[in-house]
Amino acid sequence: MKGATTVAEGSPTVRRRELGALLRKMREDRGMSVKQVTEYLICSPSKVSRIETGHRGATLRDIRDLCDLYGVTDQAERDRLMTLAKEGKQQGWWQSYDLPYSNYVGLEAEAVTVSGFHSSVVPGLLQTADYARAIHEAAIPEISTPALTSVVVDQRVEARIRRQDLLTKGKPLNLSIVMDEAVLHRVVGGPAVMSAQLRHLVNMTELPNATIQVIPYDAGAHPALESTFYILDFGEAVPSVIYVEGLVGWIYFERTEDIDRYRRVFERLNGIALSPEESVKVMTKIERSIAS
Repeated sequence: MKGATTVAEGSPTVRRRELGALLRKMREDRGMSVKQVTEYLICSPSKVSRIETGHRGATLRDIRDLCDLYGVTDQAERDRLMTLAKEGKQQGWWQSYDLPYSNYVGLEAEAVTVSGFHSSVVPGLLQTADYARAIHEAAIPEISTPALTSVVVDQRVEARIRRQDLLTKGKPLNLSIVMDEAVLHRVVGGPAVMSAQLRHLVNMTELPNATIQVIPYDAGAHPALESTFYILDFGEAVPSVIYVEGLVGWIYFERTEDIDRYRRVFERLNGIALSPEESVKVMTKIERSIAS
C-alpha cells in the first residue's frame, strides 16, 4: 500500500483550493470572464473553472501564462503561485489508502475548525477502531468500490484512526459535533464495542478543542433530522466548504448562500441540543445501560 512517493507535509487538496481562490480573484479584479481566459490559454472553460475551484491542479506553464495575462510582475507573487501549484500536485498520506472520500480527508487535514451534525453514527474523528470496523463490515460488499475485502477494511480502519491525530497533534483541529440521541442507542458491533465507543466519546470531551452535544429525543423534529453534514473552515486564505454525505454520494457546497444556510442550521442545532455537560451525562447513562 505504501509507496516511495514523497508525501506532502500539508494538504495538496487545500493548496489547490488556495491557488484557485487567488487566481479567481485576480481574474475578477481585472474584470475578465472565464471565456476570455480560455481564449488566451487555448483551453476549455471547464479547465479554468476546475482550476479556480481547486478541483484540478494547475501546471507551472498554466501559472506562467496566467501571470502574464493578469499582469503579475512581482517575482515574489509569481513564485508564491508557482509553489502552490507544485504543492497541489503532491500526494497526501491518505491517497495511498484509495479512500472513496479522499477529497474530504484532504480538506479535513488542514481545516482550522470542523463543525458537524450526525443523525445515525458516531463521526469518523470520534470512532474507536472496533466501531469503525463494524461500520465498514456492515457495508454491502458487491456495491462497494473497491470491494470491501478484509484487507481493504483494515486499510479503511487504519486511515480513519490516523485521521484522528488531527485532534491531538501539532496545532489541534477545533471540532464541534452535534449528534442525534439515536446515534448513542444504535448498538454498532455489539454491546461491548458500543459500550467502549460511548466511553471513548466521554473521554474525548475532555479535550479542550473538542465539543460534543446531543439532541435528545424529546427535542422532537429539528432542521437536520434526516441529514449529515460538516462545515469546514480554513481561515482567510481558503474559502469554507460544506460537505454532505449519504447513499447519494459525497457532495460539496461552496456558494456563500449555501454556507450561510448550513451555519444557521448548525447554530439552531447548538441551541436545541443539550449542553456539553448534560450530553456527557446522557452518554454515560446510555453506556451503563448497554454494558449492564
